Amino acid sequence: MTLPNPTVHVVDDDDSFRKSIVRLLRAAGYEVCEHASAAEFLLSQSSRAHGCVVLDIRMPGLNGLELQKGLSDFDIALPIIFLTGHGDIQMSVRAIKAGAVDFLTKPVKRDSLLSAVRNAISSDALNRVNYESLKRLRDRFEKLTEREVSVFLFVVDGKLNKNIASELGISERTVKSHRANLMEKLQVTSLAGLIASAVQLDLPIPKN
Repeated sequence: MTLPNPTVHVVDDDDSFRKSIVRLLRAAGYEVCEHASAAEFLLSQSSRAHGCVVLDIRMPGLNGLELQKGLSDFDIALPIIFLTGHGDIQMSVRAIKAGAVDFLTKPVKRDSLLSAVRNAISSDALNRVNYESLKRLRDRFEKLTEREVSVFLFVVDGKLNKNIASELGISERTVKSHRANLMEKLQVTSLAGLIASAVQLDLPIPKN
C-alpha cells in the first residue's frame, strides 16, 4: 500500500513558538500544518492526514490531554508528541498511558524533536498498514456463510473434521467442503493461517 506524504500537525497557542517549530520542521523537509488551538485542529480537514501531531498541553479551551482523548473518541489514530513548558511527571505518565509516543519539554533540542517526529511518522505508517490489512481481512470474513463461520471456529479450536461433523450434525465430507471454501475466501492455505486470522479478528473461539 502506498501512503501519501506525511503531515506534521503543530498545535500550540504560542504564535512565536509554533511558527519557530513549523520553520524547523519545514527546513527538515516535512509537510506541516499549524493550528493555534485544539478546536482549530479538530475542525481542520487535514486532521485525518497521515503523519503525527506535535501538541502543547496547556492551551485555552481544550487542552492537549483533552484533545488527545477527543482524537481517540473520533477514531483519529495520529501519533502524538507532547511538547510543553509546563510538564510534570504525573502529566507525562498520563499522556504516555493514553498513547502518546513522546513527551518533550520546551525549549526542545532540534535533534530530539526531529527524532521524535521520525519515530511517530514511522509508527503511524505501520499502524495504517496494519489497519488496512485488518480491514481487508474483515471484509473477507464477512463473505463467509454462517455454517462456514461455525466450521472456522471449531477448526481453530483444534477439533478434527469428524468431531466438527458430529457437533454440527453434518457429514465429514461437508465439513471438508466448508473448510476448503472458507480457506479460499480468507485467502489462507494452512491451519496456522486460519489461527492467525482468528486472532486478528478477535473471534470467540469455542472451548472444550
